[in-house]
Amino acid sequence: MSATRITIDHRLRHPEKAHRPDNPIQRKPDWIRVRAPNHPIYHETRKLMRDNGLTTVCEEAACPNIGECWSQRHATMMIMGEICTRACSFCNVRTGQPDALDATEPQRVADAVAKLGLKHVVITSVDRDDLADGGAAHFAAVIRAIRAAAPDTSIEVLTPDFLRKPGGMDIVADARPDVFNHNLETVPRLYPTIRPGARFYQSLRLLDQVKRRDPSIFTKSGLMVGLGESRAEIGQVMDDLRVADVDFLTIGQYLQPTVKHAAVAAFITPDEFADYAAMARAKGFLLVSATPLTRSSYHADADFAALVAARAKSFAA
Repeated sequence: MSATRITIDHRLRHPEKAHRPDNPIQRKPDWIRVRAPNHPIYHETRKLMRDNGLTTVCEEAACPNIGECWSQRHATMMIMGEICTRACSFCNVRTGQPDALDATEPQRVADAVAKLGLKHVVITSVDRDDLADGGAAHFAAVIRAIRAAAPDTSIEVLTPDFLRKPGGMDIVADARPDVFNHNLETVPRLYPTIRPGARFYQSLRLLDQVKRRDPSIFTKSGLMVGLGESRAEIGQVMDDLRVADVDFLTIGQYLQPTVKHAAVAAFITPDEFADYAAMARAKGFLLVSATPLTRSSYHADADFAALVAARAKSFAA
């Protein structure tokens, strides 16, 4: 019997990308290969998400680390639905008109956090440019619900940029997450093609404002490499982030989700990642994670403990 070939129509998930020419997906180098998830706890975590009607960015963004993370009961909750109002050329999350917010979601997220017994949780979302506050009040409600259901759990948020949403950042910061993460994603030169709905300096300003509003909150940002950026451009973005007093920088390899997404310009070697990590540490970040498979939420629980220790050490020096 011949194998059945399954064809996926990416226009259904990414209608705005359907007209784009195909970018063939390159074969990944050996250092990026990951095993298919098959651990029993992976399936338990998946079932818990389904039973609570929750969405995770792990699935929606096709994260290569899902097998490892879910097998350790680590999952990044994606709130406010699974449809984004933006159309970034690197992202695998669906684009379109989102549904109305679900008022029961904060409690369902909190219940799942408590059932998983998480020491640290990451909460992210799609962009919700359709909402007056960009979804900031919903983020705050989720934070408060988790504090009530799992008071010993540290909370990290990975937020949109709240572009043209006055006060959105303030609402989230005033709910006092332990870590406020917003990813710059790439260098300013590539924004028009990679992140066209965003503005580099708005994202940078958001991180700066969070730290000014509440210096006790750790701030964090992430970059993808392999999109055609130069080493000098990455170095300049690091400097910009340090001026904004950002504590933690993550750098990972961009992986192309489908033929309709931006092409990989280069696979960055582990040695080059080690060079980026050394550069970032020299510039004064409290913590740096730079490997091919690094993602914003990868090892977030251990990284939070390392951040706390690094801050304590810096205060003692």
